[in-house]
Amino acid sequence: MIPEDHPRHAALVVREHLANAMRRGIVAPEGLIAQGRGEAFDYLLGEQTTESAARAERTAAAMLLSARNPVISVNGNTAALCAAAIADLQRASGAAVEVNLFHRTEERMRAITALLAEAGVEVLSGEPERLIPLSHDRALCLQHGIGAADLVLVPLEDGDRCAALRQMGKRVIAVDLNPLSRTAQTATLPIIDEVRRALPAITAACASLTPAEAEALAASVDGSVYLHQAIDSIVRRLQEVEHALE
Repeated sequence: MIPEDHPRHAALVVREHLANAMRRGIVAPEGLIAQGRGEAFDYLLGEQTTESAARAERTAAAMLLSARNPVISVNGNTAALCAAAIADLQRASGAAVEVNLFHRTEERMRAITALLAEAGVEVLSGEPERLIPLSHDRALCLQHGIGAADLVLVPLEDGDRCAALRQMGKRVIAVDLNPLSRTAQTATLPIIDEVRRALPAITAACASLTPAEAEALAASVDGSVYLHQAIDSIVRRLQEVEHALE
């Protein structure tokens, strides 16, 4: 039991949830390390969605609505944290959903797919092929899913596959709390925000954009702007903390 008056109650609940998901075979043990790394950067952002991230989330909605074949790529951490939010985003954007894992086993694929389906997600199925130019199992994807996508939303860290997808000519939206990561640096559009805040914000923006607004917003995306603004936000946050200690 986590005391409700604990100052880190929300974060501890998430950690316990992910630990339980690991025991159920949904999250890989390495996924817990990734969660901790993201938490550290969220501290630096003040554990809130910055104005820059909010703009990136609106732009992400525009890109999803404007894409021909958008796909949301889901790993274990994302499924464990955001299954219902993924279902909402799928309905709002019309994007397909495909499970793609680095630590891939058939048991994990079935467990994650079942979790998503229980939340109302329509998960693509079929025989995967090594279509992505990588030497590990994240190369495996569906020809009618990520293989045919012109836009892939990649929640959470995925640096080498993000770069490989870009090399294949695909646009990539990445949700990553670390603006210095390969994922954020490589994505067409980096969203520097916590995934449980980011996905509902993208869903809400999908409902508010007209087709014309979406086309105009998605036409020109400069990911470096969002990286600079995220780093500026972290610098300001650190300065505020420093001044408070004086």
